[in-house]
Amino acid sequence: MQIETQLQRAQCTLPFSHLGLKKNNKTFSITAWVPNASEISVVDLSTEKGIGKLKRQGKSDLFSAEFTNGKPPAVYAFEVKNAQDTYRIIDPYQFQEQAFHAVHFVDHLPKNVYQQLGAQLIELDVGLKNAVSATRFAVFAPNASAVSVIGDFNYWDGSCLPMQKTDFGYWVLVVPGVKAGDKYKYQIKDGHGNELPHKADPVGFYAEQYPSHASVVFDHEQYQWNDSQWQQQVQSDKYAQAMSIYEVHLGSWKRPDSQSGETFLTYRQLVNELIPYVKDMGYTHLELLPISEFPFDGSWGYQPVGLFAPTSRFGGPDDFKYFVDQCHQNGIGVIIDWVPAHFPEDGHGLARFDGTHVYEYEDPRKGWHPDWNSCIYDFGKDTVRQFLVANALFWLDKYHIDGLRVDAVASMLYLDYSREDGEWVPNVDGGNHNYEAISLLQWMNKEVYSHYPNAMTIAEESTSFAKVSRPVFEGGLGFGFKWNMGWMHDSLHYISKDPSYRRYHHGEMTFSMVYAFDESFVLPISHDEVVHGKGSLLRKMPGDEWQQAANLRCYAAFMYAHPGKKLNFMGNEIGQSAEWNHDSSVNWHLLEFDKHSGIQALYRDLNKMYIEYPALHELDHDYRGFEWIDHENAEQSTLVMLRQSKDAKQQLYAASNFTPVPRTNFRFGVKALGEYSVLLNTDDKQYWGSGHSLNKTVKAEAVPWNNQAYSISVSLPPLATIFILYKGK
Repeated sequence: MQIETQLQRAQCTLPFSHLGLKKNNKTFSITAWVPNASEISVVDLSTEKGIGKLKRQGKSDLFSAEFTNGKPPAVYAFEVKNAQDTYRIIDPYQFQEQAFHAVHFVDHLPKNVYQQLGAQLIELDVGLKNAVSATRFAVFAPNASAVSVIGDFNYWDGSCLPMQKTDFGYWVLVVPGVKAGDKYKYQIKDGHGNELPHKADPVGFYAEQYPSHASVVFDHEQYQWNDSQWQQQVQSDKYAQAMSIYEVHLGSWKRPDSQSGETFLTYRQLVNELIPYVKDMGYTHLELLPISEFPFDGSWGYQPVGLFAPTSRFGGPDDFKYFVDQCHQNGIGVIIDWVPAHFPEDGHGLARFDGTHVYEYEDPRKGWHPDWNSCIYDFGKDTVRQFLVANALFWLDKYHIDGLRVDAVASMLYLDYSREDGEWVPNVDGGNHNYEAISLLQWMNKEVYSHYPNAMTIAEESTSFAKVSRPVFEGGLGFGFKWNMGWMHDSLHYISKDPSYRRYHHGEMTFSMVYAFDESFVLPISHDEVVHGKGSLLRKMPGDEWQQAANLRCYAAFMYAHPGKKLNFMGNEIGQSAEWNHDSSVNWHLLEFDKHSGIQALYRDLNKMYIEYPALHELDHDYRGFEWIDHENAEQSTLVMLRQSKDAKQQLYAASNFTPVPRTNFRFGVKALGEYSVLLNTDDKQYWGSGHSLNKTVKAEAVPWNNQAYSISVSLPPLATIFILYKGK
């Protein structure tokens, strides 16, 4: 096929071989491909002098000429005439060396993926007084027969800017004049020349919403961060720090006034609304459901298409940077949900990116997720591994994110996850572990902690896979923390029982301590527990209206007493009645009622107590910080535990009564003689409790109890947890 026909049909694989400036011994030639041009003249940009005209080749849009006089220009432009206009363009095909630069080092370090690929704004130093501004495009499509960059700048015409294929499978082109804010996609032809749906940039930094889903050129260097104090402060051991995480879906935490006509609050509006609320409530961290761009609202972000772009539903990338910046300036850490397990089949996304399985496993027994109808990344391909690890680093680098909560880790670890016999492919040893995914997660964690030692990674992992939150050098996956799904399932199952039956399920509240220090756990009451017919946290509780609220308060305080960092989904803290609906706001109007404002007040006080008293957080992941005082009283459905600080000087007891029967003269063992005071009682009237009478201070007696030499006697209110601090002798 002649080059003119290839270019006309957007089927040219190697345009650099034909277009641009070619030097000979004593002459040079320039060839241009400019659709719809009627006349093209060449201008030397260093002198602004004309070099000559190019001659049309036949009836095509290919123009060329050979010049015998003078030296080749260092940089040149075309003066183009067509039926409608005269305009100037700087020939993209003269910058071949600069285009190839994108792929010289892309595989050397993970960070190079987002520093080299995608749409990179560059300045071309070509000897002019002012550098030429351009955008360098680079995309991986190894099995494509042709790739063109299309956008606003060429009327989305795939025949205008064919890209050059490199030996590494990347396609490259430098396009002068393309600037931040310009929209673009890639037109890709598969190996047989068939045109695919136009693809968004896999490493695009900004994306439009439906219906275009176009990528947008973005300049990451413009935003000026103001969180240096947060970044530079000495970060002490996170395991010894208080960590109370508020999990939020930004699209439904709060909705704009109906009169505004807007669907969502913007990132900047959330700065004014969400951050003061989080600060007032005493949470230490915000965890955001996935921020990476996603096409379908109903996926909540868990079907991402643009891993390198914060969703534009709420504003631009700099707006999200401002949100994170303001969180840091207010002492709030930011964790984002990160989804490296799978991706959707949307036509503009990664699925069959060049007509072949570039990003996903080819065999559907490994590459297709039956639960989520989505594609599974091929964790064994070097390019995919680089892509995913680079993305993890990207959020910590460009957006100063403090932590990554990694979604669906179990689905990555097991080849037979959610599959029946015959539906999965064993590993080389005949087992069900996905060695490729395991090594990827280990590599990701090593890279994160080596480059960003103050950051953290958190695994959502629901099985008994060993050493999820242990270092890689110890044979672990390398995560900093792991969600304690076992504690969550057992404790919610228990608390949903009628109190009269809880005596038969007592072990569900104590079993977690059998393995509590095997991993570094976060206790999660997440979005997954209050959706899809599971009901809100309040509605999981048995009994009448008062008992439901009392059960919730008792359970929340038990959670704060139990070893492990804390996570609560939005709405839990006000005792929302309805289960979560991503299409509507948290039911903030409920705070007009004492029941709900009382529950909110309790969560606020629990957070503040948890932060203030090291006994409740310093040894969250060390057996020395915890002791059962009484875990065998199934008959009365009571539990008593001791939490203590590293130096063991601060001793804080938590006693829970999971029945509506007050326990007067309730005695339990303590470590020392002296005075004990009640720090918090979930039955207080300020929390909409019954206000059952109990002494605020008690003195220990030399009465042995619960295998302790001393004991105290208190009145334990109905469906309540109380915290009692040892004050000393």
